[in-house]
Amino acid sequence: MDPGQQLPPSDATSQPTEEYFPWDLRFQLIALGFAFYASIFLLAHLLSSSLTHTYNCLQAKEKIFWNLAATRAVFGIQSSVAGLRALTQDSGLSRDIVNGQEDWSWFNLLTATGFFIFENAAFHTYSLAFRSLDFALATHHFFALAGYGGGVMSDSMGHFVPMVVLLLEMSTPFTCISWMLLKAGWARSLFWKANQWMMIHMFHCRIVLTYYLWWVSFKNWGAINNNFPLALRLIFYIGLGLLTVVMNPFWTYKKTMQLFNPVDWNFGNKPAPGNNTKEDQADVAAKPHVS
Repeated sequence: MDPGQQLPPSDATSQPTEEYFPWDLRFQLIALGFAFYASIFLLAHLLSSSLTHTYNCLQAKEKIFWNLAATRAVFGIQSSVAGLRALTQDSGLSRDIVNGQEDWSWFNLLTATGFFIFENAAFHTYSLAFRSLDFALATHHFFALAGYGGGVMSDSMGHFVPMVVLLLEMSTPFTCISWMLLKAGWARSLFWKANQWMMIHMFHCRIVLTYYLWWVSFKNWGAINNNFPLALRLIFYIGLGLLTVVMNPFWTYKKTMQLFNPVDWNFGNKPAPGNNTKEDQADVAAKPHVS
């Protein structure tokens, strides 16, 4: 289906949005998303502390980062399913990308908003507690929450673009695996290298996906300007521009360099255990990391 083709909306969008997706249900699903991903964060802590020696050897800030990585990975799976469905399924979203909405897209939009509320709360609490700030990630989180929060308040905005944007999270499961294995001392294992290659590929796919979003936007420029609120358009285009020009290229470069030099650049570029240096070998021999 051509994303630029404008056809009558599906049955799911033939009645006013507020009638079949009332505000109390929207808030309930946002709360559900927040509670679900907060539970994943807690579950990651409980399972990791009881099952892995690596986790118990981490510093407090690294443990929080570990649990956040696991939570983002689960959200990445949900987002990938939603994004691929929007791209590949003949639905009300693909038939009318400016106004098309369906129940499943509302569910994903609202639970994603709940996740972004949790993510921002956890990220900024972490930054304040440990006096650190990843500016690129903070910017990314701000635009995500602002964009999806605006989508919640807009009854007429189509969900094709928000669902495809969720597909940008496709890299998070591989990022989670990469960092956990690196901390466990498996940075020279074949599995870690294979996962790293897949992660780098996913980041290249993210770059291609941003080009696709620009193409869809330009092809439907007039309709988007007439139907999307100005504030949402500004958030979307500024955020997409930063992703295209700054964030995706920077993250892709960092992940590629990490393949050849496995260091934990989230925490001061510390060499990974098992990096084949004499110091690491002595440390691993004395106190091996086992996950």
